[in-house]
Amino acid sequence: MIEVSHLQKSFRVARRNAGFSQAVKALFHREYEEIHALSDVSFSIGEGEMVGYIGPNGAGKSSTIKILSGILTPDGGECRIDGRVPWKERKEHVKHIGVVFGQRSQLWWDVPVIDSFELLREIYSIEDSLYQKNLSRLTELLELSQLLRTPTRQLSLGQRMRCEIAASLLHSPKVLFLDEPTIGLDAVSKLAVREFIKELNREEKTTVILTTHDMQDIEALASRVILIGKGRLLLDGTLEDISAAVGGENSGQIDETLAQLYKQYDI
Repeated sequence: MIEVSHLQKSFRVARRNAGFSQAVKALFHREYEEIHALSDVSFSIGEGEMVGYIGPNGAGKSSTIKILSGILTPDGGECRIDGRVPWKERKEHVKHIGVVFGQRSQLWWDVPVIDSFELLREIYSIEDSLYQKNLSRLTELLELSQLLRTPTRQLSLGQRMRCEIAASLLHSPKVLFLDEPTIGLDAVSKLAVREFIKELNREEKTTVILTTHDMQDIEALASRVILIGKGRLLLDGTLEDISAAVGGENSGQIDETLAQLYKQYDI
């Protein structure tokens, strides 16, 4: 389903010291730093797998997701998802994937949620019968009936995230990328989102890649974990494998275990 081989991605970032004089100086002479977001990252994910893709801030998680979804083009390496190269066959590729960025919205801010859904139906050219079927199912499972006629800007964060997930699934994607999908949610909303994702994977065999700092999300959803740090793939296994890497007996204190692992790998 997903084959990633030796991915490389770097960014050129401008740097300057604080102060007005430094700002003026930067107008004529800018200093840059090369940031290696991904360095020789390789992994494969089978159809129907739920994988946690974890690491500290700046590890390269979001850069990977953006490459897999076709938003970014890597500097080197190869990637194929269901036989397609995401950044070369982007129009066809996006018909088969769903993406949820916890800190970015795909819903139009000032219009009711249902209007955003209708626009997405046109963008993805979803057949009416499939659209109505998916809308009805998602509305029931994510409890959206009272939200569809509400402008996005008037929704709470938890309500908006449920609508964001529904928007990403209207076209029945085979692969779902979740980048911090429960960020800022209360306990009840988190449980609802987790249960829905598990049911989606169980019934539709949807492949799910989850990036998050909430290790309870990982424990609840992922049977496999890929750990990345400073753009390098460090571990690929189960939560038990991660615990074993720092000499732990189990994953009961997963946040503490992960902190030890970050320290061990100096990330």
